Amino acid sequence: MGKNDELRIDSQQLAEAWQRVLPDRINQTDSCTVVPDESQANALRVTIDIAGHQKYSLDFKVTYVDSREVKAELIDVERDGIHVDERTDIIQQLISDYTRHLHECAQALHQLTHA
Repeated sequence: MGKNDELRIDSQQLAEAWQRVLPDRINQTDSCTVVPDESQANALRVTIDIAGHQKYSLDFKVTYVDSREVKAELIDVERDGIHVDERTDIIQQLISDYTRHLHECAQALHQLTHA
């Protein structure tokens, strides 16, 4: 692949594209917010608010390694606005599921990011 395979899209346009596509990849009742990362042009900040009585909120940093591959890292987990320990089984399962959804979203946007 080499150096030609970097991202060639404005971070604001990329965030808007993710904001359009990601809701189709997560549960219908969940909501998400996608914004450009202020410190990295090839990264996005994604917050997923999980519906249900638990009121979990997952914050991810999604970094484009190249035009196709993303690295999703969990930044924070909150429950009803309070930081919680992300090492519990239920939260690990949520992180795993939503990380997969983030990768699916990146794949769905290939034609946009791999110009």
